[in-house]
Amino acid sequence: MQTSTMKLFIRAALLLAGFLTVGASASHAQISVGIVIGAPPPPVVVAVAPERPGPDFIWIEGYWYPVGHHYKWHAGYWTQPPYEGARWVVPRHDGERYYAGYWDGDHGRMEHDHHWDHGHGHGHGHDDH
Repeated sequence: MQTSTMKLFIRAALLLAGFLTVGASASHAQISVGIVIGAPPPPVVVAVAPERPGPDFIWIEGYWYPVGHHYKWHAGYWTQPPYEGARWVVPRHDGERYYAGYWDGDHGRMEHDHHWDHGHGHGHGHDDH
């Protein structure tokens, strides 16, 4: 009787350890979504930033972004953040996927809308969209 009780106890302990390991791994999982459209974009274009239009404007470096099945250059520009304290997280390409730039801060993440730049106090210092 002791042998079968001991085996049952060991099995239960191993099963519990397995569940705890899987649960711990799943609780740290992160999800990331990217776009696959082929080869990475060409190198960054180097440009000189025009004069700052006001003290509350920040410079956004130019970057490549996907349009259909190709990349389009988004020239650097001055813009006002969507809310005070927001910071720009630059777009990136990891060699396989493109991850769009976005604004982030205390009020949460805001996706960048390329149409936003025109006519909303944004887009100073660029003319390519």
